[in-house]
Amino acid sequence: MLEELKKTLIKSPIIKKGEYNYFVHPVTDGIPEMKSEVLREIVAIIKEKVDLDIDKIVCVEAMGIHLATALSLETDIPFVVIRKREYGLPGEVPVFQKTGYGEANLYINSIKKGEKIILIDDVVSTGGTYIAVIKALQNMGVEIAEAIAIVEKGDGKAIVEEATETSLMTLVKLDVINGKVVIQETIEDI
Repeated sequence: MLEELKKTLIKSPIIKKGEYNYFVHPVTDGIPEMKSEVLREIVAIIKEKVDLDIDKIVCVEAMGIHLATALSLETDIPFVVIRKREYGLPGEVPVFQKTGYGEANLYINSIKKGEKIILIDDVVSTGGTYIAVIKALQNMGVEIAEAIAIVEKGDGKAIVEEATETSLMTLVKLDVINGKVVIQETIEDI
């Protein structure tokens, strides 16, 4: 079911940022161009595997937006973006995130205590973004029905699950070996 996603991941160019092997892919970077088939596969597997009896889809700017949009269009569930910009709206919750390649503040708006959500983002590698966002949502009293990362690289999933006591669904686990993306496992293998 994830054939297009796997094919495009394997073709991903690799760039080094310090010691970090960074793969460049439409799901995680918006380049090269996104094939609609890839988004359809992602949405189909999420609809098959996740209970979508939720109030909102929540994503993280910027690379979660296209994923949340595609899922929202297929399910008619509204989505909210955790932004990198502060608006100062009532109830806004700041979140500090630190990843393998940077640090930033994020801002949560339009999510209320008691709401049931799914959290979706493009990739988990170091776990920094997921840990910060999940802990902030937990502190807000939000019920996280499912946390989803399309791509898992490195030990990020395990780090997030240990730090937050929240399971993290990933669709594809990969690594960069000898300058190439190698797919180690998919959700279909589980």
